[in-house]
Amino acid sequence: MDGMNRMHVSVYQKPKIGNYYCGDSYFHQEFEDCFVCALADGLGSGESAKESSEAVMEIIKRNPIASIDELVKLSNKALVGKRGVVLGLLRLDFTKHSYTFASIGNIGMMTVGQGAVKKRNIPSSGYLGSFARPLKVIQDSLEDDMLFIMFSDGVISKDLSYRFFEKKDVEKITDIFSRYVDHNRPDDTTLMVMKYNE
Repeated sequence: MDGMNRMHVSVYQKPKIGNYYCGDSYFHQEFEDCFVCALADGLGSGESAKESSEAVMEIIKRNPIASIDELVKLSNKALVGKRGVVLGLLRLDFTKHSYTFASIGNIGMMTVGQGAVKKRNIPSSGYLGSFARPLKVIQDSLEDDMLFIMFSDGVISKDLSYRFFEKKDVEKITDIFSRYVDHNRPDDTTLMVMKYNE
């Protein structure tokens, strides 16, 4: 578990069956007035997928509070000659009590608010790594104790219907997920669970 003040984060990650390298990469960092989290899935699998997703995470690590459009532009440049990636980018603004989730491709996100109300983002088509493509952007208000669940395509719909997301301990959620999930998945699997506390 980590997070300076407001955010608690726990991550489950596993490469697809038969692979040593996971093609998914992630990054998260908390700042005084915001929190940034990104998850990228390199197209295909193995080492070259990992290289692409890590190239995008490097861009975000070096420019964590750049605009989303700027990050997409820089990521496209970093991916020249490499495989493409799908990307999800989450920003929480502590001062405005709001969050923004931008995605291109099939990185999914679900939020669980007070009273365990679940909202699910429907992934879009496309990927980064060739030319400018439209990003899907969702903005909403931030609630205390809100859970954010971000995931790559190794997480399937059935996984998200289980009641363990109603728990409020992020490490318990990833621990239960790791015990419940079938480890012989045909896709790299990353599940990031984040909890916001005012």
